[in-house]
Amino acid sequence: MVTVAPSLRRDATVAGLVGLAHFSSHFFQLALPPLFPLMKGEFDVSYTALGAIVTVFFTASGICQAFAGILVDRFGARGILALGIALLGSSIACAGLVPEFWMFYPLAALAGVGNSIFHPADFSILTAKIDRSRLGRAYSIHAFLGTSGYAASPVITGGIAAVFGWKSALIAAGLAGIVVALVISRAGALIVARPSHAAHDAARPVAISYARLITMPAIMMAFAYFALIAAGGVGLQAFSITALIEILRPVQAALTESFGTPVHVASLALTAYLAASACGMLAGGALADMTTKHHVVASIGLFTAGLLMVVLASSASAYWLILVLMAAAGFASGATSPSRDMLIRGATPPGSAGKVFGFVYSGLDLGALIGPLAFGLIIDYADPHDIFYAVGGLFIVAIVTVLQVRRQTLRTVSA
Repeated sequence: MVTVAPSLRRDATVAGLVGLAHFSSHFFQLALPPLFPLMKGEFDVSYTALGAIVTVFFTASGICQAFAGILVDRFGARGILALGIALLGSSIACAGLVPEFWMFYPLAALAGVGNSIFHPADFSILTAKIDRSRLGRAYSIHAFLGTSGYAASPVITGGIAAVFGWKSALIAAGLAGIVVALVISRAGALIVARPSHAAHDAARPVAISYARLITMPAIMMAFAYFALIAAGGVGLQAFSITALIEILRPVQAALTESFGTPVHVASLALTAYLAASACGMLAGGALADMTTKHHVVASIGLFTAGLLMVVLASSASAYWLILVLMAAAGFASGATSPSRDMLIRGATPPGSAGKVFGFVYSGLDLGALIGPLAFGLIIDYADPHDIFYAVGGLFIVAIVTVLQVRRQTLRTVSA
């Protein structure tokens, strides 16, 4: 019996197509917020009303994502993925045509429903189609392109809006999403999620009820991991600039003379964190393919990121040290992403990738809803240094969930 080596070109194409879908998801998540100042003037509404659009989007996405995996596992990932992109793109395009402000809310809900399918569909395809020896790198490309979508969205939509207006920006972005949906739908058998891994995926799928699946200890721990990481990450993105401005205020005069304003330094520090995190994802993918001890990689990365945050909170006052610590923490946290996904794959029963990844990734939405409120309270009533203590603490506590995912998976396999 001759074994044909998996095609690197095929795996690269699959990873690229799924990564394009993930780029689209993150791009559309930030399509509206950069345009809020323009929309505020047009409709004469408050920023609270505008912010509620984002809340509606993520609420719909989080609720539906927990169940979208059921559709993925039952009807196949490719069609569901294309449908989700089309719904998301169409909703954004229609947002550029609304005559009344209230219409943004139902469109945001529809867009959130479309957004809910990406994680279960993406990981179902990647887990089934990518050769195991390259799966870590495929996961890292997926994460990297999603982060790139965040970075590209304000630049592209803001640039179009500056020249042609915010309505044209949303219509153009939405139409681009529909084109991506057509590309995915035409990909054919290339991304049909059929198992190809001998050990894990060749096993006959065992019918497991959804209720039983999501209450499996390993799956519950994975959900908790995402909630913790999202709460810390969103809190850092939302309030690190505010906290750093307060931390740097005592040295503001010397800082302005030698480098720039506290606002400048704080913004640059967050940019350094996010850029280094994206680079860490790529490095982490290569590392995940070199080892089977994914729990060790994820734990070390989380501990390092958490420790660096604590160091920043307790002793950093020089602007260059803040930049270094933020970049190093971003790289360490980003490097954990592929190993984390490999751990979840190992805990996933055959034939249930869509349901599992859909449920555990809905923890991101829970963390994203809770994090800003909790960190806002810290800014209002505590010391700004506590923002970084809290982020570091959440990263370190998340290590417990990583180790529990590993432990419960081994217990299930040996049972």
